[in-house]
Amino acid sequence: MFAPIIVLVRTHLGQPKFNQLRGKLIAQHAQIITHFCNCLNIDHSTRQDLIRLAQDNGKRLGLLA
Repeated sequence: MFAPIIVLVRTHLGQPKFNQLRGKLIAQHAQIITHFCNCLNIDHSTRQDLIRLAQDNGKRLGLLA
């Protein structure tokens, strides 16, 4: 779904800058999930499951192309 956009951005930025940006965005997303879990007192293992789910969804949507 998003793979063509991701490939276009990667081509435009170049692989090193793209990887740096991608890493920052993934880290921010994990922090948001952690903050969400902390606010709702969700345990560590459930938080890890949510992060894995987000990663799997990203793969399916083509965000990790």
